[in-house]
Amino acid sequence: MEYFVDKDSIVRKIWGNSDTILFIFAGAAAEFALNKAVDWLYFTGKLPSDPLGRLFSTVAYARAIVFAKNGDALRSIDTIAAIHMGVEKNRGFKIPDWAYRDVLFMLIDYSIRSYELLERKLSEDEKQEVFNVFYRVGCRMGLQSLPKDFREWEISRQEHLQKDMVHSVHTTDLFRQYRKHLGDFRYRIMLESQLLVVPDKVRYMFSMRRFSVLAPLIAIYKISKSMNLDSVIKSVLIPKKYKKEIKALNIIPT
Repeated sequence: MEYFVDKDSIVRKIWGNSDTILFIFAGAAAEFALNKAVDWLYFTGKLPSDPLGRLFSTVAYARAIVFAKNGDALRSIDTIAAIHMGVEKNRGFKIPDWAYRDVLFMLIDYSIRSYELLERKLSEDEKQEVFNVFYRVGCRMGLQSLPKDFREWEISRQEHLQKDMVHSVHTTDLFRQYRKHLGDFRYRIMLESQLLVVPDKVRYMFSMRRFSVLAPLIAIYKISKSMNLDSVIKSVLIPKKYKKEIKALNIIPT
């Protein structure tokens, strides 16, 4: 039986773990707010109205791709493309191709950064595998000018970081929405988590410090996982209404 992502792929280990997914979300939440195309998310209203719900929706699609049979995964990608085409039709013009690439680039980058933060350094082959999966997603969506391998992607990623971000009114409002939906305590945890994974360009644009108060706690958190205390910690950090979604983030690859 053919799967879109090989059962032994590092991508399944990354996206089957709620810890790495939450750090992916934290990093992407910061960078999304700076992206010049963030106005598209405001057009639909979904991200500012329910940023956590948007997270779990994104995770559901990622899971449908990463852990699905090849045909099912392709249909999920086609569904994503169709949804965006509908938004484009309603607004009257197309989402720029570079904006789609930015999203793919974020998923690649934060997948690697989050896993390396919580687990171990990835080999060059493993990084290439992460790239390959999202490259295939981009190709299925019909995106143009995608880098052909991980090394090309590293160059393209830096170019996108330099030219596709701006601190706008949407940036300020989106962080206001994060705070509203998370509450002050969880919002501060999100900010500290972002310090651990965002690229230097994002850090610079937010005038972020380099040290996170969470850094010394990472080792303790890893120990808590071995003692099965990590679910208790997540229940403190994530609002109760998302308890079921948090539990579903941990997937045992089959």
